[in-house]
Amino acid sequence: MKFDPKKLNALSVQLHGRQIGIITHLAGDRQLFAFEQDYIDDQHRPTLSLSFKGSTGGLVTNFRPVGRLVPAFFSNLLPEGHLREYLAERANVNPGREFFLLAVLGADLPGALAVAPLEGQAQRSELHDNVDEQREDDHGHGGEKPLRFSLAGVQLKFSAVMESSGGLTVPVDGMGGSWIVKLPSALYRAVPENEFTMLELARRVGISVPENKLVNIPSIKGLPQQAHTMQGKALAVKRFDRLPNGAPIHMEDFAQVFGRYPNHKYKYHSYANIAAVLWAESGEDAVSEFVRRLVFSVLIGNADMHLKNWSLLYPDRRTPVLSPGYDFVATLPYIPNDTLGLSFGGSRSLSEIKPDQMRRFADAARIPASPLWQIAVETAERTAESWKTLEQADLLPKEMRASIEKQILAVAATVK
Repeated sequence: MKFDPKKLNALSVQLHGRQIGIITHLAGDRQLFAFEQDYIDDQHRPTLSLSFKGSTGGLVTNFRPVGRLVPAFFSNLLPEGHLREYLAERANVNPGREFFLLAVLGADLPGALAVAPLEGQAQRSELHDNVDEQREDDHGHGGEKPLRFSLAGVQLKFSAVMESSGGLTVPVDGMGGSWIVKLPSALYRAVPENEFTMLELARRVGISVPENKLVNIPSIKGLPQQAHTMQGKALAVKRFDRLPNGAPIHMEDFAQVFGRYPNHKYKYHSYANIAAVLWAESGEDAVSEFVRRLVFSVLIGNADMHLKNWSLLYPDRRTPVLSPGYDFVATLPYIPNDTLGLSFGGSRSLSEIKPDQMRRFADAARIPASPLWQIAVETAERTAESWKTLEQADLLPKEMRASIEKQILAVAATVK
C-alpha cells in the first residue's frame, strides 16, 4: 500500500526505550515538541539535553511551534550536506522537510534516542514499504532499504558491524552497527588518512579517542556500489555511544546543548561558553581535558572544531561527561589561512597561543586561569615530541605532512 506522508502527523520520541515526548506536525508545516507528563513528573528521569534544563535546575516544558524544521535539538540529529541529500534521495523524502526525514532515519540516531511514527509499528513498516515501492518505480528495482546514518555530519559515513573475522559489514538496513565507516572526500585528498594520523597523535598526547583503523574500501561488505569507485581508504571509528554489548549511551553535542541549529554551529558561542558548561556540569577535570584538546587542535591546524564537534555522554543517564575526542583533522593543508571554528580568548587565530589569550578565555568562562597555561605548555611539548616519532605520518602525502609539521612547530614555539 502506498503511504501518504500527509497522514503522518506525530512522532514518538523515545529515550532508552521509553517514550518521553511527541513531535507533532501542525498546519503550515510547523512542528511542536512536548514532553510526556510522566517524564516531567519523574524526579529521576534520564537527561535528554541540557538545553531543556531551566535556570533553577528544573525541566523546561514551555515550547512554541517552529516552522518547517524540527526543533533545534532534533534537527542536530539529522545529517548535513551531501549525506543528507544522499539519504533523503534514497528514502524519497524532501531533504528540507525534517519531520519526514526524521521519521525515516529515526531508528538509529546518536546516543540512546529513537524517533518513530507515533501510530505504531504497522505504520512504520508501511512507510518503509512505500519507500521501497517508490524506489522500484523511480529506478526500476526494489528491495534496497534506505541506509541510515549513525552520527550526524557532512561526510558520507555508514554504520557497520565488526565481524568475528575482523572485517566490517554495513547491515542491509544500515542500522545497529557499533562502528562508523567514513568514506574518502570527493573534494579533499587523504581525509581518512589525515584523521587517522591525527587521532593517533592525540592518543599519544594523552587525549582520549575512540578505537579506529584504516580499511580498504573493497573489504567493507554492504556499501553502496558507487562507494567502490572511490580512491584511497576509509576510516572506521568505534562508536563511543555504544557499550560492548551494544546498549546505547545517551549523548548530545554542544549545538544541542545551546539550542542552536546546525547552520549556526560556527556562530553565537565561543570555546569559553563550552568550558563554562563543562565547569558547571562535569567539573574541573573535564575543563582541563577540553583545554588540552583545544590547544591540540590549534597545534595541528584544525579549524573545524565547531559546536557539533564537542559532545557530552551520559553514562549514568543523568550526569554529563565529556565524550572522547573525535573529528581531529588538520584542515590547514586544505584551506590555508583558515581560522578557528569558534573564538578562543577573543581570537580565532591558528598561528599562536598567548598567555593573555588564555586569561581572557578563563575570565569569559569564569573558571580559574592558573592551571590552564601549564596544560597548554605540556600539550604543546608532547605534541611536538610525539610528532617526531609518529610513523602514521608516513601515510600522508608529502606536502601535507610538511604543512602539518610546520604548523605544530610554529605554534609550539609560541607556547613557552
